[in-house]
Amino acid sequence: MKWLLTVLKQSYKPAVYISRVSSGRADVVVGSNPELVRAVGSQVEVRTGFISEEEEAALLRELEPSLKRKRYEFDHWDDAIHGYRETERVQWGAACEEILSRVRSVAFADGSSLLGPVHVLDLDKAGYIKPHVDSVKFCGSTIAGLSLLSDSIMRLVRVDAPSEWLDLLLPRRSLYILRDKARYDFTHEILKDEESVFNGQRVNRERRISVICRNLPG
Repeated sequence: MKWLLTVLKQSYKPAVYISRVSSGRADVVVGSNPELVRAVGSQVEVRTGFISEEEEAALLRELEPSLKRKRYEFDHWDDAIHGYRETERVQWGAACEEILSRVRSVAFADGSSLLGPVHVLDLDKAGYIKPHVDSVKFCGSTIAGLSLLSDSIMRLVRVDAPSEWLDLLLPRRSLYILRDKARYDFTHEILKDEESVFNGQRVNRERRISVICRNLPG
């Protein structure tokens, strides 16, 4: 399913001052100023090592057969994504369903109405996602995504103040969660491999698969 996206043109300029917050295991969020990190930090979460190598392999075993039947596309219908394949999945094997149940339990409040199909986005090494805000018509207040196969950088930029930004380091096998203001008031994007730098350090980005759960609007 092609998600309706709003793509915004922005000029990103690194700030001189960078503030950091920690996941408890590694520094995974940097921002343009400490006030922004404090204000939005509670609505941005990266859980490193959320799944094991064995669990990643189980997800890939289920996903690869259907993905291999598709070709990478470089002309997304609204020009938001380049070099991607995507699919949706409703039915999962027992091992994968346990993983997704764990994602839902930590990312969404009890009683949340969740979008039934899980969205799977496969980015080629040369692929990337441009700055966009997911349509509020189809997505609720929370997005949660597992990162498979590669580390990557997600950038959030405030819609009404492009000089304010957060960069999220998404290590392989991590879970990211965006809630509320981080979801509505900021664009998000996945950087190109050649632009993949986190807090001054180069982060090599290979092919990346994200497994994304969302709640319903309302």
